[in-house]
Amino acid sequence: MDGQGRIYLKRLALSTFRNYGALSIDLDGRHVCLFGANGAGKTNLIEAISQLSPGRGLRSAGLPDMARVEDGAAGNTWALGATLFDGDVDRLIRIDASIEGGGRGKRSMQVDGSTATASSMSELVRIIWLTPAMDRVFAGGATERRKFLDRQTLAHFPIHARHSTAYEKAMRERNLLLERDFADPVWLDGLEERLAEHGAHIAFHRAQTVSRLQKAVDIRPDGAFPKADLSLEGAAEEAFNAGQTLADVQDMLKAALKDGRRRDARAGRTLTGPHRSDLVVIHRPTGVPASLCSTGQQKALLIGLILSNARALEAEEHLRNPLVLLDEAVAHLDPDRRAALFDELSALKGQAWLTGTERSLFDGFDERAQFFEVAAGKVNVV
Repeated sequence: MDGQGRIYLKRLALSTFRNYGALSIDLDGRHVCLFGANGAGKTNLIEAISQLSPGRGLRSAGLPDMARVEDGAAGNTWALGATLFDGDVDRLIRIDASIEGGGRGKRSMQVDGSTATASSMSELVRIIWLTPAMDRVFAGGATERRKFLDRQTLAHFPIHARHSTAYEKAMRERNLLLERDFADPVWLDGLEERLAEHGAHIAFHRAQTVSRLQKAVDIRPDGAFPKADLSLEGAAEEAFNAGQTLADVQDMLKAALKDGRRRDARAGRTLTGPHRSDLVVIHRPTGVPASLCSTGQQKALLIGLILSNARALEAEEHLRNPLVLLDEAVAHLDPDRRAALFDELSALKGQAWLTGTERSLFDGFDERAQFFEVAAGKVNVV
């Protein structure tokens, strides 16, 4: 694979992270296949990479949870070092986490020796992933689908995380205020203004992401991973799709929140807003909702959406190609689908990291990937 203009990891180093005391692996830009027994530490490696993206990583773990446990006690620090090939230069990244009293964690980041923020880091590297925990995205409730969509959205709009955090905070404060017998209407006005502002941005980012994702789905070749028809259920997202502006949607949300105060007070929660939206996915070959598809069809749809999102990110001139993390994604694929997955990954600019229990699961990659055996916190190139 040609390195011109590509983003990929050239080196990954860990210190007292999960089951790794000290680790350093060198990479040459090809895809990375990690194989070994369950519990050896394969997922821990890609979880470390996911710390380079906004949020809490692919396990949604707190900083203390990722510190190495020795002699029955967790440590109070961990660190990650990475060399990122950035088109034509190497960028040196470091994350240091310290665990303070009360189990709270503090994280500091550096890029090329200078202090970095989560926001600046997210502009440097985009990451998308698929894990076994996501297998029930379609069979579960709307919450799981929103989480899946928001993770895809973060790769397109890193600021989505900031709006989501601010939205949740304002909603909690509004719910508490509505519990009072005589809630201050001026205070409610202010909270609903914030909710509407952040909610409108959340809905806009989602609508844009789904539009980009659908375009990428449509141009992907028909094959092992079926195409999907995507839509959003939610007043704010639907308003954007109908051509309304950010200001229009913000005003709409603000009015709906004000009108719903009495109802929300009785319910004990906010019943209006993008926190109740849903991602609708239809299995195009059959026209059947993804929720009614077989487990195998759902898995193939998920892989297809991740591949499509990688293509969607590459199609945006101002965005960087993503790193793609696939945890145990190939174990239940037949040989033809595994080969098709490897071919699609090889057609992308970015670097994919895959895990599996057996080396033979990745035979179809041949020289397009590097292979590492993981055993008890040790990693050896094969």
